Amino acid sequence: MENAEMTEYKNDLLGRKEALTKRIEQLELDKQRSRAPLSADSEEQAVELQNDEVVNALDAMEVNELNLVNLALKRIEDGNYGECASCGEAISANRLKAVPFATTCINCAK
Repeated sequence: MENAEMTEYKNDLLGRKEALTKRIEQLELDKQRSRAPLSADSEEQAVELQNDEVVNALDAMEVNELNLVNLALKRIEDGNYGECASCGEAISANRLKAVPFATTCINCAK
């Protein structure tokens, strides 16, 4: 993989990392705000608890994606970014553009 391509992937991943970090911070603030006592109304309580579940699920998804981005950045550092972890072949540029933290080629991902 050429240096220009690698720089492009790295910049994309760094941008994603920054965006994910900001979203996670916002979700954490939302979770702190939701720790207030529940409403007296049982219908309102149900809505509040459902909102908490949604925020927690979103937070878990964002944290997971951030971990994947960090692992991809580590692979760039180690010099094995873009290599399939299963077969060792190159991961296609189209796949890396769509999923820059992909660890397997499209054939192994199936």
